[in-house]
Amino acid sequence: MALPEELKALAAEVSNWGRWGEDDQRGTANLLTPAAACRGAAAVRSGKRFELGIPMGHAGPQTGGIPGRFNPIHAFVGIDQTYTGSSDDFTDSNDILILSTQGTTHWDAIAHVTYEEKLFNGFPASKVSAHRGATRCGIDRVGPVVTRGVLLDVAAAKGVGRLDGGYPITGDDLDAAAAMAAVTVEPGDAVLVHTGQMQVLDAARTIAERDEYRVSSPGIGTGAIRWIREHDVAAMATDNLTFEVFPFEDPKVMLPVHMITLRDIGLLQGQNWRLGELAADCASDGQYDFLLEATPEPIVGGTGSPVNPVAVK
Repeated sequence: MALPEELKALAAEVSNWGRWGEDDQRGTANLLTPAAACRGAAAVRSGKRFELGIPMGHAGPQTGGIPGRFNPIHAFVGIDQTYTGSSDDFTDSNDILILSTQGTTHWDAIAHVTYEEKLFNGFPASKVSAHRGATRCGIDRVGPVVTRGVLLDVAAAKGVGRLDGGYPITGDDLDAAAAMAAVTVEPGDAVLVHTGQMQVLDAARTIAERDEYRVSSPGIGTGAIRWIREHDVAAMATDNLTFEVFPFEDPKVMLPVHMITLRDIGLLQGQNWRLGELAADCASDGQYDFLLEATPEPIVGGTGSPVNPVAVK
């Protein structure tokens, strides 16, 4: 089902079309300014580093529930190859990786989603094709992602370790998490939303258990969309599979948050980020901001990219 009229009105209200020019293909990545990078660097106090990517292996979050997505396939194309015929000389081993660009910890390009045959900034949906990929708004347009990151621990702000499956996070929830953290979200920040959902994937030992990570998940609700735009968030990532809440708030409308944040706001958004260790450390020392480095791979025409983000406090 298409967006209902009230969400179409919201989409028009929060739209960034034309804000950075009629030819812009970067969306909110334009907010990743030198000043934002300096603000991130100024947040480094101890030098503690946190890897936020999940392991890229066969036991990942993809269980077949999303068509076309699979966990990384890792294969070797050479083991101790010799080039001279003698193993006393130079030998090497080589491997290949086949993966879905959105199959693991990743960013979505704003070319990832269209509706009403339009991409972000009004480009026609036909600018994404099987032959040439995303010739507009692809992940290769994003550039370096180095900015201040802010962890908003919505689960902790509600006094729980993990939000209930199907809980839609609102703007009020994000405000409450920011108040708990004593942090003000500024234009150009990357906001990381901790729901606790990654615990489900971490504890899973079977495919059925891993699928629970997907089928009942807290996430960003439509009630947070205006908050994202008003705070001029440059990027937002979550510790769940779908970014937004699942099941959807209205079962007749599929992925409405994706539709508006990607196609209308032009938001750089990520999923499957491992935030538990970072959240525990933030709670321990009371520091919820940090330097975030999370540059996507420059996949020409890609609609997304794997990433191994690093937070430095």
